[in-house]
Amino acid sequence: MTSVPIPIPSRTQFVLEGIKHRILTGQLTPGQALVETELAAQFGVSKTPVREALKTLAGTGLVMMSQYKGVTVRMVDADMAREVYDVRLLLEPEALRRSVRRGASLTAAQDALTRADDASDTAERSLANREFHRALYMPCGNPLLGRMLDEVRDQAALVSAVAWAADPSWEREASEHREILRLALDGDSDGAARALHAHIASFVQRAFPQPREEDQEEDGQ
Repeated sequence: MTSVPIPIPSRTQFVLEGIKHRILTGQLTPGQALVETELAAQFGVSKTPVREALKTLAGTGLVMMSQYKGVTVRMVDADMAREVYDVRLLLEPEALRRSVRRGASLTAAQDALTRADDASDTAERSLANREFHRALYMPCGNPLLGRMLDEVRDQAALVSAVAWAADPSWEREASEHREILRLALDGDSDGAARALHAHIASFVQRAFPQPREEDQEEDGQ
């Protein structure tokens, strides 16, 4: 009995998810080269689905394509991190506020929080945390708002992966997640939104602190 070949679109998706998972869990690090032939061998596919997957990842901002350097995992610096988190600060608390006001089910968020608490490794905990945030904003009642947040979701996860590698802060963030969910389940839409805003803002400030004014003045001298 002969096996049925997997269609190229399915292989592309398989490779796409595999590379993304490696990037967001730190197995592939910022600046690391992504060589088509090596990835094709690792995933057991031709170079075509790898090439298509890398194009898609470039569109989401996870990888960079250069005529000279080829394809690399996107570097994370303070400017990039603040840009991504600025979008989250503008949109995500409002989306949660609307989810709570609509009385949307937050069961998925509760489940994700439990998975994060029970996670056996960093990769599993990171993915569960991503699902927790998404479960808060997706029921907001505005599909466009949800898609806009989805567009920066992978970049935010890349920022988090880099920050956690330097300074693991799981316990603090887990505590903040529990407080956000408690307020949301209590129906306190404004309180939950404020707590989420503080949670997002404090993370990027800890990981990529703004230079003090006096430091900027010294640099300008």
